[in-house]
Amino acid sequence: MRGLRACLGAAAAVGLVAAGAGAFAAGSASGAATALDNRWYAAAPYLMPTDNEPPDAGAIMDATGLKAFQLAFVLAPNGGGCSPTWGGTAPVSSDTAVRSVIDAIRAKGGDVSVSIGGYGGTKLGQSCADPAATAAAYQQVITKYGLHAIDFDLEEPEYENTAAVHNEIGAAKILQQNNPGLYVSVTTAGTADGTGWFGKQMLLEAKSQGFTPNNFSIMPFDGGFNGAASQTSALTNFNSILQSTFGWDQATAYAHEGFSGMNGRSDTGEYFSQADFQTVLDYATGHHMDRFTFWSLNRDRQCSPADNGGRTSGTCSSVAQNSWDFAKFSVRFAGATPPATGPTTPPPTQPGGACKGAWNSSTAYTGGTEVSYGHHNWKAKWWTQNEVPGASEWGPWQDEGAC
Repeated sequence: MRGLRACLGAAAAVGLVAAGAGAFAAGSASGAATALDNRWYAAAPYLMPTDNEPPDAGAIMDATGLKAFQLAFVLAPNGGGCSPTWGGTAPVSSDTAVRSVIDAIRAKGGDVSVSIGGYGGTKLGQSCADPAATAAAYQQVITKYGLHAIDFDLEEPEYENTAAVHNEIGAAKILQQNNPGLYVSVTTAGTADGTGWFGKQMLLEAKSQGFTPNNFSIMPFDGGFNGAASQTSALTNFNSILQSTFGWDQATAYAHEGFSGMNGRSDTGEYFSQADFQTVLDYATGHHMDRFTFWSLNRDRQCSPADNGGRTSGTCSSVAQNSWDFAKFSVRFAGATPPATGPTTPPPTQPGGACKGAWNSSTAYTGGTEVSYGHHNWKAKWWTQNEVPGASEWGPWQDEGAC
């Protein structure tokens, strides 16, 4: 999820995949987990169980009523190979740390989905020989943890690799066929138009392979977004892309569409408040969308100081909030009512002076011009047009602080 998220031969792979289908059922029967309603897997927020100061999942469950977590991320080994690891370093085959997190969640009546891919590291689709070998690697994860849900997080640089996307989509189709009832989501980058060229190519790959997951979700942040209105506009545009790609009507497209947001301050200095989440939640439920999630629970707590010095953090949201405020939106999407708590902390008052005129992507700015974007003022270092303030440390905009 952007900057903050971090082989077997074909014949052998097919055999492992086939064997894995029975192992999936056996794992469930042995007490690994009783499947939750699909709405819970659709609402599961992302949690890094071993990085970014992982919070206590049980405490979040008690405080919010949340039942499902999206654990991130399974990758190929950093040294190469076609076997699943957590974060590229910890083999799934010998894992006990994540297993203990999963066991604790299940002991309280919850369950997990596992997310594969993300923004950093080498993905299994890049390192495995073909879809069957890729599926066999993921089947090891499903079997070990008795999973009922899995998420394919396909973004850069992997989704720019045609062979890797072919392997990932092919693997997803194999897993869906060999693990009846498995909830499968596919998450990719969002743009103002819905998704970009690579996202559209990924959808075409799914169409060519005859694969339909429970949903295709976009991440409408880190792309010049400014609050909920820009996100719901992107979701509307993405719905049109799904219609035209798969020949679906609008309602069918929404039933296969998902939202994956970022709570608080994004990597590029966008701010998404609790009010923004409420607006998008209303849109998602009003259009009967299939998924509503966010990155991440590790960030679902207030920084100290509240604006975190104007920097994006992997361990807090950089907006004023009570702990787990954003998780409660997932609970509502799942159809449950969060436990009553005290009043929510009001949206933050940004320190600093008055905001300058808002940045506009179509306006050409000369050096020295000041604008506001993402609750910060920015000064142009040189002539620029359609370059988002804060998108790059070496870009044309100098951050003058919060406003």
